[in-house]
Amino acid sequence: MSKQMNTVVAGDESEIHDEPHIRDRRITVSHIHALVEERGLDAQTVAERFDLTAAAVYHALAYYHDHPEKMRAVEETRRERHDAAADDPRIVTGPEDLPDS
Repeated sequence: MSKQMNTVVAGDESEIHDEPHIRDRRITVSHIHALVEERGLDAQTVAERFDLTAAAVYHALAYYHDHPEKMRAVEETRRERHDAAADDPRIVTGPEDLPDS
């Protein structure tokens, strides 16, 4: 009998990320979902880009669809943070927000 590894860590169970992500990685379930189901990339392509197994990508997608309420809450939190960043120039949301050296 094969033993399935718990590939996805829920955000509230993690010490490295505040949203569901692939175990021991900072690659979120939302990001995997966006790449595969929104941008249309092949799961194997995504796996290769991030040095993952195809199974890890599919586990992330399964988690996304098995936990719709959690994933909606994650997206709402992201929207709130984005809106707060738009109102506060001190909040860094990406490299373009960093001052030139």
